Amino acid sequence: MSAMGVRDVIEEALAADPEITKSAAYDIYATVNRDPAVSMYSAPLLYLKGFHALQGYRIANWLWKQGRVALATYLQNQISVACQVDIHPAAKIGNGIMLDHATGIVIGETAVVENDVSILQDVTLGGTGKESGDRHPKIREGVMIGAGARSLAISRWARVLRSALVL
Repeated sequence: MSAMGVRDVIEEALAADPEITKSAAYDIYATVNRDPAVSMYSAPLLYLKGFHALQGYRIANWLWKQGRVALATYLQNQISVACQVDIHPAAKIGNGIMLDHATGIVIGETAVVENDVSILQDVTLGGTGKESGDRHPKIREGVMIGAGARSLAISRWARVLRSALVL
């Protein structure tokens, strides 16, 4: 798909669903307020691949909900290749999300990430081993997940430190 084709799809999604833009604004605000290395609101837009991957996911999620599964999956793959972040288009992700550093983040198909969550690099929200149905973690509001964590379920406002395994 050409860059112009991708742009057209993005513009279509943004025009059809104003919540995508609203979510991006909350994500920028969250990043500036939670990442001490970010002092300008333009920084996530210009430099931060976690923000880029998250906004790409939001477009892919919109496509998925429209039944355009092949295009959503294509976009997911392109984001994964470019940003080294793999978020399934069917995952449910809230607002005010910060993906810090972002390399190696994996969020599975039935995962839920509620509002105001921070996720650092190399975090896997992977499957429970079930072959079908609800098989990914539910990350509740206000959670911070440290680098290298693997998780299956985390309660509200919890803190998971680096390289932790939560069962």
